[in-house]
Amino acid sequence: MNVFILNSGRCGSTTFIQACRHISNFSAGHETRVQLIGAERLAYPDNHIEADNRLSWLLGRLDATYGDEAWYVHLSREREAVAASFARRAGFGIMKAYREGILLDGVPSLTAEAVAGDYLDTVEANIELFLRDKSHRMAVRLEQARVDFPAFWRWIGAEGDLELALAEWDRRYNASASQSSS
Repeated sequence: MNVFILNSGRCGSTTFIQACRHISNFSAGHETRVQLIGAERLAYPDNHIEADNRLSWLLGRLDATYGDEAWYVHLSREREAVAASFARRAGFGIMKAYREGILLDGVPSLTAEAVAGDYLDTVEANIELFLRDKSHRMAVRLEQARVDFPAFWRWIGAEGDLELALAEWDRRYNASASQSSS
């Protein structure tokens, strides 16, 4: 069974995978195949948990490859916090690609906050649409990870050290400057 942690980014996906590394009956990775193309891009091993915000742009291919056989988590965080975190990263990464590639630089008056909000709304809508017909799906909120993660653990039949996994949620991974949680 494969598990995909679908997310916008800036919502705790790195922390989620760090917690999953305490699961003994699944492998877990964060953005492990991002540089690959074609069928190799989605060729994850069996019994693997993957978090990769770029999957939100590959949902058609993810559906064709895994369809309703995989289990899907929609990881999210309070919208304004995610948008603010992305706005602080306006000049690089996915925000630069979205503004310059998808919006073709947009209009000059677009603020980093407006672009970040539009990106977030787009990704969240893509994920919601993809999940609408999936049998195995659950939502996890960063703000309530200590409640949601044990439910996730039970849902996938995880084995390992749940207490060590929960302790990961007390650490900050991949945090932006001026960001209180990741």
